Amino acid sequence: MKNAAVLAERAGPVERDPVDVRTRDRVAQLLLQYGSATTSELSDTLGLSCAAIRRHLDAMLSEGQVEARERPVRGPRGRGRPAKVFSLTESARESFPHAYDDLASAALRWIAQHDGPAAVSAFAAAQVAALEERCRAAMQEAGDDPMARAQALARALTAEGYAAGASTIASGGQLCQHHCPVAHVAAEFPQLCEAETRVISRLVGTHVQRLATIANGDGVCTTHIPTRRVLEKLSHNEQDQDQTDHDKTDRIVRTAQ
Repeated sequence: MKNAAVLAERAGPVERDPVDVRTRDRVAQLLLQYGSATTSELSDTLGLSCAAIRRHLDAMLSEGQVEARERPVRGPRGRGRPAKVFSLTESARESFPHAYDDLASAALRWIAQHDGPAAVSAFAAAQVAALEERCRAAMQEAGDDPMARAQALARALTAEGYAAGASTIASGGQLCQHHCPVAHVAAEFPQLCEAETRVISRLVGTHVQRLATIANGDGVCTTHIPTRRVLEKLSHNEQDQDQTDHDKTDRIVRTAQ
């Protein structure tokens, strides 16, 4: 056994099967797109057996490319252990292309130092302007419904490398971006995220709210798209609060007199 280990060490690293490499690349791309997935979900999407998917995931776990955790169970817990969900590690995310992070960060530091934060915001707005125009062109047939536009925007952003998806929730919609080409730069300069959020709002055609960002350490950039009913309720609440504040001010003034 010892001689076999010595011979294997002398032989050097074992070359990977190109088919295995391509499959693992596809698994990694799906985990990037979905954020996390179970063995059965990956099996269904790729058309491979669960045993084959487990073999690739085991190899990726040993190489530090993925991490596993139990999926939270909502409601009464059934028999058996909860399914494990797999997601990419930070080092695996790093292997996907980034937009010259160091150079971009240095350039923005120079701009901030010489012209101030407002200049960084102006740069960020100019930087996403071209992205906005490309996405707008891809969304021409989306209509006026915000959720339909969010779905179209998700497809356009995916084509741009953001691995995006849109879904409907009780309070409206949700746009999720599972990859950010400038996450490391945006961690230092949040103006990039703010400019992107304004672009999403203009393209969807309604007010939106950023709930999470990869740049801030979250696994996914999540943008909430409230329904018109929710927006109207928020507007009424703000008006009620304004009236309450006004009444309080009147009482204070009368008391002072």
